Amino acid sequence: MRSVAGQVFLLQVVIVILLVAAGMVALVLQSHSDSEREATRRSLAVAETFANAPGIEAALKSPDPTAALQPRAETARKLSGVDFVVVLDPGGKRLTAPEPGLIGKQFHGETAPALHGGVVEEQVGGPLGPLVQATVPVHGADGSVIGLVSAGVTLERVSGVVEEQFPLLFGVAGGVLLLATVGTALVTGRLRRQTHGLGPEEMTRMYEHHDAVLHAVREGVLILDGDRRLLLVNDEARRLLGLPAEVEGRTVDELDLDPHTARLLSSGRIASDEVYRVGRRLLAVNQRATDQDGGPPGTVATIRDTTELAALSGRVDVAQQRLRLLYDAGEKIGTTLDVVRTCEELAEFAAARFADYATVDLVETVLRGEEPTVTGAGADMRRTAYSGPRNDTALFALGTTIRFLPDTPMGAGLGKGEGVLEPDLAAYTGWEQQSQGRARRLVEAGFHSMIAVPLRARGAILGVAMFWRSDRPEPFDEEDRSLAEELVARAAVSVDNARRYSREHTMAVTLQRSLLPRGLPEQSALETAFRYRPAQAGLGGLGGVGGDWFDIIALPGSRVALVVGDVVGHGLHAAATMGRLRTAVHNFSTLDLPPDELLWHLDELVVRIDQEDSEAEAAAEAGVTGATCLIAIYDPATGVCTMARAGHVQPVIVHPDGTAAFANVPGGPPLGLGGMPFETLELRLPEGTTLVLYTDGLVEDRDRDMDDGLMLLRSTLSGHGGRTPDETCEAVLRALLPENPRDDIALLVGRTKVLDASRVAEWDVPSDPSAVGEVRARVAGTLKEWDLEDEAFTTELILSELVTNAIRYAVGPIRVRLIRDRALICEVSDHSSTSPHLRQAASTDEGGRGLFLVAQFADRWGTRYTPGGKVIWTEQPLAGR
Repeated sequence: MRSVAGQVFLLQVVIVILLVAAGMVALVLQSHSDSEREATRRSLAVAETFANAPGIEAALKSPDPTAALQPRAETARKLSGVDFVVVLDPGGKRLTAPEPGLIGKQFHGETAPALHGGVVEEQVGGPLGPLVQATVPVHGADGSVIGLVSAGVTLERVSGVVEEQFPLLFGVAGGVLLLATVGTALVTGRLRRQTHGLGPEEMTRMYEHHDAVLHAVREGVLILDGDRRLLLVNDEARRLLGLPAEVEGRTVDELDLDPHTARLLSSGRIASDEVYRVGRRLLAVNQRATDQDGGPPGTVATIRDTTELAALSGRVDVAQQRLRLLYDAGEKIGTTLDVVRTCEELAEFAAARFADYATVDLVETVLRGEEPTVTGAGADMRRTAYSGPRNDTALFALGTTIRFLPDTPMGAGLGKGEGVLEPDLAAYTGWEQQSQGRARRLVEAGFHSMIAVPLRARGAILGVAMFWRSDRPEPFDEEDRSLAEELVARAAVSVDNARRYSREHTMAVTLQRSLLPRGLPEQSALETAFRYRPAQAGLGGLGGVGGDWFDIIALPGSRVALVVGDVVGHGLHAAATMGRLRTAVHNFSTLDLPPDELLWHLDELVVRIDQEDSEAEAAAEAGVTGATCLIAIYDPATGVCTMARAGHVQPVIVHPDGTAAFANVPGGPPLGLGGMPFETLELRLPEGTTLVLYTDGLVEDRDRDMDDGLMLLRSTLSGHGGRTPDETCEAVLRALLPENPRDDIALLVGRTKVLDASRVAEWDVPSDPSAVGEVRARVAGTLKEWDLEDEAFTTELILSELVTNAIRYAVGPIRVRLIRDRALICEVSDHSSTSPHLRQAASTDEGGRGLFLVAQFADRWGTRYTPGGKVIWTEQPLAGR
C-alpha cells in the first residue's frame, strides 16, 4: 500500500463504504418517516370511518352507549389493524376501550380542537410504545359535536413491514460494495502497471528529476498530441527554435517556425537525422510516433544543433578516407610470402590511392632472404618495385643499385629511421644532391612533392619507399607523411615476414634436396623412374618438407634394392629423421642383409631415436617418431624379388601382359614399436614386370578414401604392361595426384631385366683340394669366351683363394658363379655360416694372406648370408666397359 496505486485503492474502498453506509442510514431514516406518515394516515382514516359509520349517532344517544359501541369498536380495531378505537363523549371520557378497565376513564390526549369540529393528529407515548393517534368529532343531525372518535396505531406495527425488507436491502448494499471494490481493484491494477508500483514521493521525485533532465539536456524535445498541439517543450527546444515561454496548448501552425520544420512537425511522419537550417543553425531533427505499442496518438521530436559538427565533417571525411586506405592496404599488401611481390603490391597500391608514382628500394641482403647487416645511408639498395602512369620518367629504373648519400635528407632520414617530407621539390632543399641531373628532369616533368619513408622492421631498416606527386595538384603535407609512415610500417612487417619465410623456405628446400636421391645409380637389374611431390606449403609442414623418401641401392651380385618409406609428421624434424633412416638403410645394405633383417635393424634404430627424443627438451614439440618402410631386393640373375614391409602400403606388380595386382607382402608393424618380427615374400618375376612402390599420400586424401585410391591406382596401371617407368609415373600422377596435396608423395617404378644366360657361368666344386686347378681352368675358359683374357690371372687368383678356403673351412657342397655385368662378379657359396676374417699376417706366418690378396686385387668383397649358408663375393672393375 506504499505505492500510489495502493493508496488510491484504499481511498476508493473507503469512499465506497461511506457511500453505502450513508445510503443505508438514509434508507432507515426514510423508513421511519414513512412509518409515521402511514400511522397518521391509518389512524385518521379509521377514526373518520368509524365516526361517520351509520348508527354511531343513535348509539351515542342510546341509554347505554358503551354496550352499543364496544363490540363495534373492537371489530373495527381488529379489522383495520390499529391498536385502539376509542369513542369519547364530549367530556373526554372513554365510552369504548380495548381494555374494558379503561372504559369511563378520562382520555389522554388533545381533544379541544376536535370538540370544535377539527381533527387532532398527535404522536404520544403510551403503554404500547410510541404511537400516532387521530381524534375526530362525531356530528349529530343538527351538526353539533355529540362525541369523539380516537384511533391510534403504534409505530412498531407500521414499521414492521419496512423492516422485513432490511435483509434484502443490506444484501443489495453488500453486493454493491463488493462490485465497487472489484471495479476499484481493476482500476487500481491498471494504475499500478502504469505507475510501475511507485510511491507518491518516488513519483514526485521522479517527476522533478525528469523535469530537470528534460530542461537540462542539450537536445530540444517537443511532444505533440494527435491534433498537433504542443504538450511539452523543453528549454533547449525553445532556444533552438526561438519559441516564447508559453507555447503549450498551441498548434504547430500557430508558431512562427521555419516552413520546412513546421511541415515536418505537422506531418507526423517518421524522420531520422534530417537536417534543416533555422537561422544560422543547422538542426538535425528526429521524429517518432507515440501511438506505437498502444500509446496515445501524437509524436515526439528531438532537435540537435549540428552547426559545429558540420564544420568538422570535412575533416572527419578525410580521416575516414585515410582509415579506409589503411584498411584496404592491409588487404592488398602482403598477400603472398614473396619479398619482391610484396614490394610491388605496396608500390601499386600507393600509386593508385595515395601518390602518382611510388618506388621501393630494398637492401641487397634482404632480397636474398638474409638479415640486413648494414642499414641506413651506407647500405646498397636495389630498386625492387616501381609503379606509376608512365615508365619514361627520370626515376631510377628497376634493378638499379642505389646508395643514398648521408648528407641528403633521404640519407639522414634513413639514419634516424624517420620519414622525410619534401612539399616543394622545386625549392631544391637538398634532396637533389642524390642526383642533380635527374632531380632537374623530375621537376621539369611536373614532379612537385615527395615523401621518403624507411621500411623498418624489428629495429632493422630493410629499405626505403618513396612516394611522388605530379598529376595531383595538392602537395604532400604532414598528415600525408604520417599516413605514409603508417602505410609503410604495415608493409614493412609483410616484407620482413616474406624475407624470413624465403630464408626458411630456402633452408628447407636445401635440406630436402640434400636428403633425397639426386640421380639413379648405375645398375643393370631394373629400368627405373621416380617422382617426388612435397606437400603444399602451409598445408603440410614448413615449405612442403615432409618425411617421405625413396632410394635405389645397387647391391653386390648385380642386385638392386628398391626402398620406399614414410616418416610420421612434417617439417624439419620429420625430414631430419628421414635422412637418418635413409643413411641407415645405405649402411645396413653394405652388410648385404635380406629385407626382413634390414627392417629389424631399422626398427631398433627408430626405437633409439624415440628414446633420445623423449629425453630431449624438445620432445613435446618433436613428438614420437614413427615410420613405415617397404624394401624390395631384385636379383636379375635369377629373376627373384624378395620383399618385406613394416606398416607400409602394398606394392603393385604389373605383369608384361598388363595384369596389375597388389603383392601380398606379409604385413609387419610400423618401425618404432620394437621386438616384432618381419616376414618376406619371394616372387620370381618375368622380364618386363613393373614394380610400383609408393607412399600413402598418393592414394589417400581428405576428399578420397584410401580404398578408393588403391582401386584407382590399380585401374590406372591395368592394361598397360608395355609402359616405360617414366610413362607409368606420369600416368599415375595424372590420375591420383590431389590438387592441393596435404602429404608428401613418393613414387618409385622399376621394370625388371633378366641377365642373359651367356653372361652367367656357374658350377659345383667338390670338397677336394685338387678341384682348385679345375676351377682355374674353367674360369680361364669362361673369361676367354667373354673376351676378358686380361682379367684371367686376377680372377683365377681370387677364386682359387676363395675355393681353397671353402674346401678347408666350410661345409659342402660348394658352388662357384661368375657374372659379367658392369663389373666382373665372382661368388663362392657353401653351407657354412662362418664368415671369413681378414687379418694382417706376420712376416713369419706361413698362411693367412689369402683374403688379404683377395682384398687387394678385388675392387670390393663381402659376405652374404642365405637360408642355406653364405656367399662370399668379389667385384672387379672392367676397364673401358
